[in-house]
Amino acid sequence: MNEINAIVSDIKKGNLKPIYFLMGEEPYYIDKISDFIEDTVLDETEKGFNQQVMYGRDVAIEDIVSAAKRFPMMAERQVLIVKEAQDLSRNIEKLVAYAENPQPTTVLVINYKYKKLDKRKKLHKVIAKSGLVFESKKLYENQVSDWIRRVLSGKKYQIEPKAALMLVEFLGTDLSKISNELNKLMLILPKETIINDKHIEENIGISKDFNNFELRKAVGEKNIVKANRIINYFAENPKNNPLIMTISLLNSFFTQLLMFHGLQDKSKNSVAKTLGVNPYFVDEYFAAARNYPMRKVAQVIAFLRDADVKSKGVGAKQTPDDILKELLFKILH
Repeated sequence: MNEINAIVSDIKKGNLKPIYFLMGEEPYYIDKISDFIEDTVLDETEKGFNQQVMYGRDVAIEDIVSAAKRFPMMAERQVLIVKEAQDLSRNIEKLVAYAENPQPTTVLVINYKYKKLDKRKKLHKVIAKSGLVFESKKLYENQVSDWIRRVLSGKKYQIEPKAALMLVEFLGTDLSKISNELNKLMLILPKETIINDKHIEENIGISKDFNNFELRKAVGEKNIVKANRIINYFAENPKNNPLIMTISLLNSFFTQLLMFHGLQDKSKNSVAKTLGVNPYFVDEYFAAARNYPMRKVAQVIAFLRDADVKSKGVGAKQTPDDILKELLFKILH
């Protein structure tokens, strides 16, 4: 975030680079920076003659270089944006000659999604010297909740930990999808709202009572009735509750529980830091540890691995519902 803020700040001040090479596995920030340049560098009267968008699938490197070498018309600079530039990956090194001597009145923005330049090769070194190379890295799942909190905080909203994790569970780590859903919430809810699981259920359609986090809690508490209600709901709504995701979340929980058993310092802050979980959820690990001694936890992890293999169709004749029911029976008994 600090790097992105610095890039945006420099652009606002007019400290523009002749080349912005935006690359990496997370398209969200690539789009954000590219869109910001597209929207703000030129005013509306300048854009007609001096702003151009190309797509990697439709052009060659030579076309980009030719356009970049043009002079602006009745403006200080021109902006050339190349979207989906990853389609040019086989020939991207041909940009070296231009990057060595870029046109100073052109701002060339290259959106190179899901790929990155080899730092050992000349193009990366040349652009890093003459322009800017930005790598947009994919966030780990346990980082996305904090990202949601920061985004909402900047807009004068807060969010409860469970509500944030519900979004991550339902939408994964795709920041663009999550951002779209947050924007919907912010249109509906007034500023200063603390977004909770009820808001998520009512406005996004994720059940606050029947989800993987409630299942995890029920399993940790050995609440057999609640756990079975949840998996019956999953059976009725399989598209929103894929088995592989449920197994993955339970596996993470019991792996962390195994670590919990081995901790010498079991203070709340220490547990949260070591396990990489929000302090809000730490009590669940204390409750689960009372119900699952270390030997049982190791056994459960073996059950989960077996269920994971079956869920992927390896030697399994059972339906996903049957696999989950059998798994829970083994865990809870």
